[in-house]
Amino acid sequence: MKLSAVIDQLVDEKGLDRSILSSIICEGMIAAYQKKYPGLEFQARYDKKTDEVLIISKKTVVSSVLDQNTEISLRKSHYIDKKIKENDEIWLPFEGGIGRIEVLRAKQVIASKIRDIEASVIYNEFKEKEGSVIHGVVHKCERSGVVVKLQDVFAFLPKSLTIPGERCAIGFTIRALLKEVLPQPRNENQLILDRVSADFLKSLFELEVPEVFERLVEIKKVVRKPGYKSKVLVISNDSNIDPVGTCVGVGGVRIKPILKELGGERIDVLAWKESEEQMVKDALKPAEIKRVVLVDSENANVWLNEDQRSLAIGKMGQNISLASQLLGININLMRDDQRNDEQEEIFDDLLDDVISEEKLANEEKKVESENTQKKE
Repeated sequence: MKLSAVIDQLVDEKGLDRSILSSIICEGMIAAYQKKYPGLEFQARYDKKTDEVLIISKKTVVSSVLDQNTEISLRKSHYIDKKIKENDEIWLPFEGGIGRIEVLRAKQVIASKIRDIEASVIYNEFKEKEGSVIHGVVHKCERSGVVVKLQDVFAFLPKSLTIPGERCAIGFTIRALLKEVLPQPRNENQLILDRVSADFLKSLFELEVPEVFERLVEIKKVVRKPGYKSKVLVISNDSNIDPVGTCVGVGGVRIKPILKELGGERIDVLAWKESEEQMVKDALKPAEIKRVVLVDSENANVWLNEDQRSLAIGKMGQNISLASQLLGININLMRDDQRNDEQEEIFDDLLDDVISEEKLANEEKKVESENTQKKE
């Protein structure tokens, strides 16, 4: 096969520049010759007339040749140029050949150079898209994850970053967050996708809700248990806009595409409020909370009816866990009898204080009476 045919094939397959490919092939050939003749200096040139790579080596002009590979006689050099003198260095076509091992070396160098160029092209194209949601088609399902085709480029969605219980179906479209763009492939993967992070859910809201994209409604925080439930805290930067209603849409028209994308994962959208007690109540929905006491900046005690306890806790404790993460505090569920016990303790403390004050007053009166008697 002629070199031009190889270059044409690579141009069609890889979409690389023809002149760059010619240069890469020349570098591969130089590496092959240097492997077999390590003491020589080589250059490679693409000869368009013969459609082949011409290998030339540097030789020193001498009166008497001792090494045919590195030297040429002064007499022979004059056939090339009569102005050449002894000890001059000239470049001449190299007549030695290479074997199968050296050809393999050339292929390795060429393949490596092409991979580096491809990686650079992909990096430059996708680096600015890092952190955004992209569309692709499921190309292959593997034990370690999913290979997704993005036009002519492949990305990888690791198993650890897929939604639990999500089924992999070849040919189906998929949306994911472009989590990372690597300068060079790692385990053959350069574009890493993600479908479990809070950033992915936040980006979906920006795509589906124009007010979020325009920052009229701001997402303050997102917490997720992928495949089960998420809680999204929103605030309106416009007094005329209801942040929760805007995100949900009439009849859920805006949030339904997001729920479908997440495979039915439930999403609680909460509006930010000044009252921390009310925020705790909203975060624990759908449970109905009777009373909230903020113990300190890191803890809150919550009282509710026993039939609401399981709703507040949620499946495998995820509802109360997500609520705690969303607000950044530890939420402790209390029972009514615990409330009574606390009230009794408070009453006992107050009673002790009253008794102590009475005792102190009696002592003061006694001392005053004794002093009066002494004066008399």
